[in-house]
Amino acid sequence: MSNKIKHVGNARHWPGLLLATVFFFAYVYLPIVILIALSFNENRTVTVWTSFSFDWYKMAFQNRDIINAAGNSLLIATVASTTATVIATLAAVRMSVDNFKGKTIFSGLVALPITVPEIVPAVATLMFFASLGITLGLGTVIIAHIAFCIPFAYLPIRARLEGMDPRLVEAATDLYASPVKAFFKVTLPLLLPGILSGMVLAFIISLDDFVTTFFLGGAGSTTLPIYIFSLVKTGVTPEVNAISSLMLLLSISLVSLSLFLGRDQSRK
Repeated sequence: MSNKIKHVGNARHWPGLLLATVFFFAYVYLPIVILIALSFNENRTVTVWTSFSFDWYKMAFQNRDIINAAGNSLLIATVASTTATVIATLAAVRMSVDNFKGKTIFSGLVALPITVPEIVPAVATLMFFASLGITLGLGTVIIAHIAFCIPFAYLPIRARLEGMDPRLVEAATDLYASPVKAFFKVTLPLLLPGILSGMVLAFIISLDDFVTTFFLGGAGSTTLPIYIFSLVKTGVTPEVNAISSLMLLLSISLVSLSLFLGRDQSRK
């Protein structure tokens, strides 16, 4: 019976599985590879390749509108990720030391924005600001991004806390360390990889966000995703491909950094 299960579970005995896997990855990643390749096309007509060139990247860095949009994206992502990480850290630490009724429900509510379609909280936040008579702009986008990024920062920090040995904090208190001193001397250094991982993840989410920014943005709050969307409406150009390729490179670098920071340090 066990040999039969092994036979069925072996991927090599499923006809067409390798072909389906290749097709899946090609479907997902081949358009991205084509986009990057066409960003180096000298011809303005995207579908007609002429020669290799960096001209569109140079134009992107010389475009004042792109620079302003990139500045807004970095400002929003930096403020939102930093603030969200601080809130998420305090919430995770408090949740780890307190046992109260409804703790499981509260933990689920913290992670709920990740599972809910982004347009739902975006529209709800828009209605909230409209009811208060708040003018949409850079400030409303930052506030919305902070709320949206908290779960993404919270989960890596919470996972790091659950992997920590509670006896270390108990040892610090046995050595007459106050709860505050034990936190800064013991808990925080051990929690730092999770905090940095959560912060980087929140930064990526905020930097690449489109839906929330689209609904809550106003004058002077155009970000790179919004700017790219405005360019695509008039047609895809190599300049759009160049900007998209740079954002893709930055996102991959930050995701790699987040995975590196969040790896299991206990194996060292």
